[in-house]
Parts: sequence; structure tokens; C-alpha cells
Amino acid sequence: MRRRDFLALSLGAAAAIGCVANKNAVLVKKTKTASHSVQTPAIVAPQAEEYASNDVLEDGIGSSGATPKDHLTIIEEARNIEPIIAVGDELELLKSAFKRLNDVQKHIGFGNFNVINFDAMISVAKASKTVGAFTQAELEYLEALFFRDAKEYGFFGAKVTDKLTASIEQKEVFKVPQTGHYLYKGQAAKVYESVKKDIGDTIVMTSGVRGVPKQFHLFLAKTLECKGNYSEASHSLAPAGYSYHGIGDFDVGKIGFGEKNFTQDFAQTKEYEKLMQLGYIAIRYPRGNPFGVYFEPWHVEVV
Repeated sequence: MRRRDFLALSLGAAAAIGCVANKNAVLVKKTKTASHSVQTPAIVAPQAEEYASNDVLEDGIGSSGATPKDHLTIIEEARNIEPIIAVGDELELLKSAFKRLNDVQKHIGFGNFNVINFDAMISVAKASKTVGAFTQAELEYLEALFFRDAKEYGFFGAKVTDKLTASIEQKEVFKVPQTGHYLYKGQAAKVYESVKKDIGDTIVMTSGVRGVPKQFHLFLAKTLECKGNYSEASHSLAPAGYSYHGIGDFDVGKIGFGEKNFTQDFAQTKEYEKLMQLGYIAIRYPRGNPFGVYFEPWHVEVV
């Protein structure tokens, strides 16, 4: 695989869908974590057309695993949720925490960063002169984000990883050749092997196992792209702790398609058409899903 394509596949998930941030803002409340109480300023914007168009909402709000609701009810709930946007000191913490996460990823490599746990990440940062230790404020900020109820953002999925320090055991995963990504052994590996066999060499895994730090990195990258709007970011990427990538799901794409693999353009490819013809494949976030997530034709449901 060309380096250019590999980088696109590694970073594409964070740039999948554009963001629309509200301009009207009012400061809100505090967020509490299990062991800390930290000030978490955010913006609450009134309902506005620029937040999300009806077309966007109807293309994939809130799939399996969540409480089934009437489609129109889901759309109305998402439309009425006041978006939460980081401002002031919180926005600065968002930026500094993301930079620290990004520096750790550069330091240990994309593949290793996919499966590193929170405690190991802290140790790596502290031991590296080029990264530097996470500040107490940054750690409290990340903890507060992890334990915040994602429904406040408009993400209606269940939390699948409850521990901030949850580890991915090396004996339970393996690195997929030429991808930089990992898969869980067992069902996830069987599904991917079947997909490769049935569709051929034009399809590839674009994202596999993600630990908590990796999901933080992607979610914060999307939030920054959305001008600090956590709510808008959560329609494209699950907050840390809520991603099924942590327990088995994976993404697929077309070789040479680059970042388009993380857009609805993938649904127009022959690879996607063949994927849908396979009787054993389900998409985690189809159109009209109850999670509060845009349509993701690339995300294969395993667990």
C-alpha cells in the first residue's frame, strides 16, 4: 500500500464528515467525574438551522444495540438538543490534551497507539522529552470527558467500555499486515477474513481495534474540526468509551480511495455493493439508526 493511502486511511476517520458549529453561545455548567469535580464551561446554542439541516439529520440519526425509537422521534430529539461547545479555558485544555495525545502517537507510532491503554500513555508521555507529562488539568479534563453522559451531546449509543484505564490484551489481538491496524482474534478476524475472501484484494481494513486513548485522539480531532462543538463531533465519531471499535467492530474501504472511504462516497463503490450482498455483514450505523450518528457505510458491525 502506498504511504499516501496509508496515511489517508489512518487519519481519514477523524475527517469523515464536515462540521457546522453554532455561532450563538451561552456559558453553561460543571461536569463531575468519579473522583474529581472540574469546571467544564461549554456553549449552549439555541435551536438554529445552521446546526443541522433536515437532510443531514435524516441521513442517519442515532443501529442495533440502542433502544428502538420511531424515526421521526429520533430526528426531533436530535434537532432539539442544545449543542455543547468548548470555550475559554476548556477549549485551551481541549487543544493541549489533543496535542499531547498526538505527540504520543507520533512518538510510538500509529499502530502501537491504536492499542495503548490510558495508564501506559501517561507513562510514555512522562518519560519522553519530546512529549512531556500530561498536566493535572489535562488529565482531569480527559477524565471528565470520559465519564460524561454522551446523551448530553446527542449521541444515544450505549457505553461499551466503562473503565478509563481499560486495557487491550496483546494475546487477544493481532496486527493485520499492511494496514497498521489490529483486529480481535475470533469473530472479528473470521468476519474480516471472509470479507477479504469474498470481495477480493480491492477491499482493505481502514480502522480496527481502538483503545481509549486512540478514541480520545479521534474524537478531539473531530471536535477541533467542529470548532469545539462536541455535539456535532459526536454525530461523526463516538466519544471515548462509546466506540464499538474498542470491543470488536472494524472499518473497511476501497484500496486507493483514500479519505473518501470515510464519506458516503464509499456507498457508491462496487466494494460496498458487494459488501451488502454478503448475508453475514451488518453495518453498525445505517441510515435512520438510533445512535445519533451519521450514515457510516464503512463501519462493519461484529459484536
